[in-house]
Parts: sequence; structure tokens; C-alpha cells
Amino acid sequence: MRLATWNVNSIRARVTRTVEFAVREHIDVLAMQEIKCKNEQFPYAPFEDAGYHVVAHGLNQWNGVAIASREPITDVEIGFPGMPGFAKGHEGPDAPQEARAIGATIGGVKVWSLYVPNGRALDDPHYVYKLDWLSALQEYTASTLAQTPDLALALTGDFNIAPTDADNGAPGVVVGKTTHVSPPERAAFAALESAGLTDVVRPLVPTGFTYWDYKQLAFPRNEGLRIDFILGSHAFADAVRGAEIHRNERKGEVPSDHVPVVVDLDLTSAEDDDDRPMIFG
Repeated sequence: MRLATWNVNSIRARVTRTVEFAVREHIDVLAMQEIKCKNEQFPYAPFEDAGYHVVAHGLNQWNGVAIASREPITDVEIGFPGMPGFAKGHEGPDAPQEARAIGATIGGVKVWSLYVPNGRALDDPHYVYKLDWLSALQEYTASTLAQTPDLALALTGDFNIAPTDADNGAPGVVVGKTTHVSPPERAAFAALESAGLTDVVRPLVPTGFTYWDYKQLAFPRNEGLRIDFILGSHAFADAVRGAEIHRNERKGEVPSDHVPVVVDLDLTSAEDDDDRPMIFG
């Protein structure tokens, strides 16, 4: 299985580019974020014409997540258990949920496409929401893997966190002043790993950004952030055979400000292949 995650930053604006990438790179499963449309507005036909099934969760012109797969999609979930909601001026457990998480089982793998809240500013209620959202995701992950420790689970998407200083090449993103690099956010990312996940791409692609702002020549200057990840359980990580960050997708006409992150999996021989990459130390 060849699995990719990509914040497409409006699927209607970039459907041709997205489908062409999926076909050209032989992607079997594509998790998408920021589709920015309602379910009925999603451009299903180009994906279906290329041999993909699609499930989507979009509520309006903001946020939105989807999964396209060449293999059958089952056990679709909209949001994970305990996921909090958010609305400006609306606090409490009954806040409306945003379109930020869709999960499904494909080829024996539980795949989640996640668009983690941005946080906006360190003193913004959205920052508190972001931390609460990540805490609920950690609890879901820990509980799921405690019940099914051999589950091949992948949390993929735009996490809006640069976990290490090496993941931050943007001069305007500063620890203590901005989101994405604050200690609580980085601790929340580490908590996901402590719940039984690992970044399966980093051991194979140790450096490289996945996002560059459209402003101030950020891409030509390589002033980017590494904020898009594929986090996998032990069973998932054991199947990883390769990984790539497709930097060139930030070039050309109408690019997203993010690029795809891809992993290659061999789910049939992961248990007995002594030559597999040592993703888990």
C-alpha cells in the first residue's frame, strides 16, 4: 500500500493537480485536509474516473477532511470519540464540532485524516481548543491501542505543530511568541508518541519541510515548517518500507502551501522481514 497525506488547501481549486499526483505517484490511499467545501460540493467524479472511492467530511468553506482509496473503504467514522468542538464565544462541551477528522479502515489499516486546529495566537481561545483537541486525540489513541495493541493505526494530516527546532525554518515563527512551536503544543505532540505512535517518516527522511507560506518568498528561501505527519502504531510502523516528502508539489501553477507526505507499506511481510527499517527503536 502506498499512502499519502496532503493538505490540499481547497480541493475544488486543486482537484486536477491532486488527482494527477495520485495517479502519477501510484497512491493507493490519499488523506486530504482543508478540502474547504461541503460534502455535496466535493468533486467526486475526477477521483472516481481515476479509480478511487472517496469519503469526505466538510461542513462549509473552512476546514474539511477526506480520504480517497483505490481499495474499498469501510468503518467510516466522523470525528473521534471525545473530540471537542469550537465556536467563537461558545465554550463548554456542547460547542459545535468542526470538520477536522475522518477515519476509515482500508486494507486492514485504520487511517485517520486529521486537520489539527491552528491555535491562531497564544492568547486566543483557539489555542486552548487546540490543546484540548490534541489531548482528546491522545486519549482516543491510547485507549484504542490498549484495547487492540496489534492494530495498524495511522494518524495522518496537518498537525500544525513543528515538534523540534529543526522543523522550523520560518523567521516569524518564534518560541514564546507564536503558535506551532510552543512547549505545550510540542508536549501534546510528544504525548501522541507516548500513546504508542511514532513518526514513521522522520527516520527515513530526517530533514525537510512540508509547508511554506505564500508570502515573502518563503518557498524560494526555504523558510518552511515541517507540520504534516504520518504517525503510526507499532503494527503500522513495522510495515513501512519507504517514505518521501514531495517538495516539488509546492512548485508550478496553483500549488497548495503544503506538499504531500508519502509512505510505502508492505502489510503482508511486516512480521517476518528482518530487513525492515527500524522505525521503532
